[in-house]
Amino acid sequence: MSGLAEAVVDLGAIAGNVRTIGSVADTELMAVVKADAFGHGAVPVAQAALRAGATWLGVTSATEALTLRAAGITAPTLSWLHRPDDDFGALIVAGVDVGVSTPTHLRAVADAAHRLGAPATVQLKADTGLSRNGAGWDDWPELVSWARKFELEDAIRVRGIWSHLTDADVPGTPGLARQVAAFEEALRVARGAGLDPDLVHLANSAAALSAPRTRFDLCRIGIALYGVDPFGAAGPGEFGLHAAMTLRTTVVNLKRVPAGTGVSYGPEYVTGAPTRLALLPVGYADGLPRATEGRGAVWVAGRRCPIVGRIAMDQCVVDVGDLPVSIGDPVVVFGPDRGDHAQPTVVEWARWAGTNPHEILTGIGARVARDHLDERATTS
Repeated sequence: MSGLAEAVVDLGAIAGNVRTIGSVADTELMAVVKADAFGHGAVPVAQAALRAGATWLGVTSATEALTLRAAGITAPTLSWLHRPDDDFGALIVAGVDVGVSTPTHLRAVADAAHRLGAPATVQLKADTGLSRNGAGWDDWPELVSWARKFELEDAIRVRGIWSHLTDADVPGTPGLARQVAAFEEALRVARGAGLDPDLVHLANSAAALSAPRTRFDLCRIGIALYGVDPFGAAGPGEFGLHAAMTLRTTVVNLKRVPAGTGVSYGPEYVTGAPTRLALLPVGYADGLPRATEGRGAVWVAGRRCPIVGRIAMDQCVVDVGDLPVSIGDPVVVFGPDRGDHAQPTVVEWARWAGTNPHEILTGIGARVARDHLDERATTS
């Protein structure tokens, strides 16, 4: 470990998750590597996912897409969130599919294609109930009409039609059937306008694993790619996913304190008995939410030990009692649960913080070094 903390990313787990999900979904898979692959490192994760059988990559922004291209990754890539004045020409030149949700964006893409003299490849997004991005019912007919017009002018090619589910991670939700029906109606309208997309996709991680009606041609896998059960299981679940990230650090200070000792700012926590306190050089700037105060724990000396007192920007304090702990000893903040419910998992950290695992993973700070374990080594 070269820094104060590091996130060890098991690319073998990434590859295994792709194969596991692919065996269930039986469709093409898009590995979603937005937000630096949920904090895991976009380039190495994308490479591992593609080697394992993913055929597409998904990102949020032009910057993320062009970062992949700069690293030599040429796989089909969809970028889906843009300002209307983004440099669409750069995406066209790089061969990136542009996600389009409004006529305003579509005209901007077509204008860029006209200037370049080369068609843009786009994927039109319909809003089927999430009420975020995507064209609503009032705008969808206009969007597909403009898209067909620009196709006839050779300014664009509509490769895909897609949408996003609201709550596929809630088993038995009645909204799923409504969204599938709305999506199928959006497809009918698009085809009625003369569009003939090669690629139709709706399913996210949860739907890829549990909802066959949503799978169509491709499933977009985000949180499941990183080994987190989208249905919230804290440990290895029924799908056989394996968590890819272990966040670890070391003990940098250790002291014995009497009962009645205040710990960290406030202090809101006071020791109830004599004990030993270990200082860890990780804090909320590294991704440990302050909201976990009184609930968070780490794995040290073969035991779970509670974080006590407020988590600070750069450090936190752990009560290790009389465990055989020394300065320099390793500490696991979270990592894979191998079935023994021993070391904390990212799902537990999310629960302690009142959030989801996505926020915990993407919140791991930039100063936390990433160490990528080659999948060929970790799966041998």
